Amino acid sequence: MPHWPIFYNWPLRHFELHRRLSLWLGLLLLTAVFRLAAQPEVMPKLDEAAVERGKTAFVGSCGFCHGSSARGGEKGPDLVRSVVVMDDEGGRDLEKFLRQGRPDKGMPRFDLPPAQVNDIATFLHSQVVAAAFRNTYKILDILVGDPKAGQAYFNGAGKCNTCHSIEGDLKGIGAKYDPVKLQGKIVMPRDNARSGPPVHVSVMLASGETIAGELLRITDFDVTLRDANGVRQTYARNGDSPKVQIKDPIQAHIDLLTVYKDKDIHDLTAYLATLK
Repeated sequence: MPHWPIFYNWPLRHFELHRRLSLWLGLLLLTAVFRLAAQPEVMPKLDEAAVERGKTAFVGSCGFCHGSSARGGEKGPDLVRSVVVMDDEGGRDLEKFLRQGRPDKGMPRFDLPPAQVNDIATFLHSQVVAAAFRNTYKILDILVGDPKAGQAYFNGAGKCNTCHSIEGDLKGIGAKYDPVKLQGKIVMPRDNARSGPPVHVSVMLASGETIAGELLRITDFDVTLRDANGVRQTYARNGDSPKVQIKDPIQAHIDLLTVYKDKDIHDLTAYLATLK
């Protein structure tokens, strides 16, 4: 009977077909997975103007504790990894948090306009994005400024020459650091509480005694310093009592962060890069 061989071989053929189909589907699935894994994530686009406004507001109100890049300091945590920041949408969660503050942890409450809170939130989100995409970020040529304009700013509006000298502390700085590092030192003079020269503080007690040392922490409620003997001392604060004076060796750099224009930074970077 001619149909018997076909009937007899059907289970074997069915098994072979099933095996090949399974292999094919498996390879197809693996190919799809690898293609998806190879596709680069799309970096979210943020309002650059809001980021700049937020950065200025953040540095002025929050940078002393949390660092100018929001990555934390000795007095404040890293906000780039903050759950409040990552879960925030349009500044709403951040505004609630700022209005309450954390007095038990030394953080006062802030009553800021909603628009300013939104700008600060946008800046913080930009830092989160920068951290998430740090392996894909490519630094292009940043020497886009005018060296002559940078020299004029250095000796003029920036008043850099009142503390620095191109024949002294800045001699050969263009050879010592690449342009990226140079610009980083301009925009982040103290990127966290432990970088740069120490901040000095004097505490004038009611008794008339003055205690001085390296500033370790200051809030609206207390001030902590390390005295000349290396001993940590903490004093409670109530308004202006006791009187506290802070001297930061790089305060002039920090003050410039609120007045810099992009052109000033680019021109200054281009000028410093020529000092070889």
